[in-house]
Amino acid sequence: MLSCAFRAEGDRWDAQILRKGHPSLARALILKDLALRERRPTDNRWMAQPTASSFPSLRTLTDKDREMNSWALRSFRDVADGDYIAARMACRAQLPVQFLWGSQQALEKYLKCILFLHRIPATGVKHDLRGALELITNAGLKLDLNEHSLKFIEEMDDVGQYRYMEASFHVNWQRVIILDRCVWELRRFCTLDPAERAKTLIEGQMPARLRLGDNSFLEKVLDDKRHPGREALLWQNGFVGRRRRLVRLRGGFVAWNSPMLHAAHLVDDILKLAWIPKDVVKAYRHQV
Repeated sequence: MLSCAFRAEGDRWDAQILRKGHPSLARALILKDLALRERRPTDNRWMAQPTASSFPSLRTLTDKDREMNSWALRSFRDVADGDYIAARMACRAQLPVQFLWGSQQALEKYLKCILFLHRIPATGVKHDLRGALELITNAGLKLDLNEHSLKFIEEMDDVGQYRYMEASFHVNWQRVIILDRCVWELRRFCTLDPAERAKTLIEGQMPARLRLGDNSFLEKVLDDKRHPGREALLWQNGFVGRRRRLVRLRGGFVAWNSPMLHAAHLVDDILKLAWIPKDVVKAYRHQV
């Protein structure tokens, strides 16, 4: 059993792991295909450079703005809420690929919602989490993300997209705490409500609870005690639901090698029958 206590450290909240009768975790495996994790240079050609002055406000919204925002909230934020709950389900069931993919998808859609609500063109973002963050930064919008949240986004950008195990990976199950924090930090900007956007994590205090409206999917799940996803949403969650100082998580980490490690010499034959990302093909051809 691992107890994870939230503690204040400077202006950051961190997850402190307190081991109780649990053997020390083995070192993470050194994977042969770490080259796949190296980030390719971001293509800036499609990146617009809007300024903070272009951000819409509640006072200046037109009927068309409201219709467009409604579309974005349903298409991005509400779907991201479902991905987030699915990622927590996968974590509890210790399904690593599904946890990584669900986390990546949730973060991607929250970021796209923020971009859309602020009218920042992002037609080329696709699955690029770093690209989305760069657009937001260039536009002058300060998300005030914790360093652990930023690192988690980068990790999901590196391996979360490989849902067919094209790359090897390892997952520390305690990372769900960072996912919870990261979702909290991003989700407060998935609205134009200044009261919710102004909420921050305060040293020495438990996280404030967000409320993005009764029609948002996460709030619907939270309010409906009979909803099948409610238990997974609230399970050991320090940022949603009742206030808690401790969350307790079982398990250490799991590491899986990509099956492509042993089939790199077959990459051209596999390509005749299945799609593989170009960067993955290039990496394994180089290995051969």
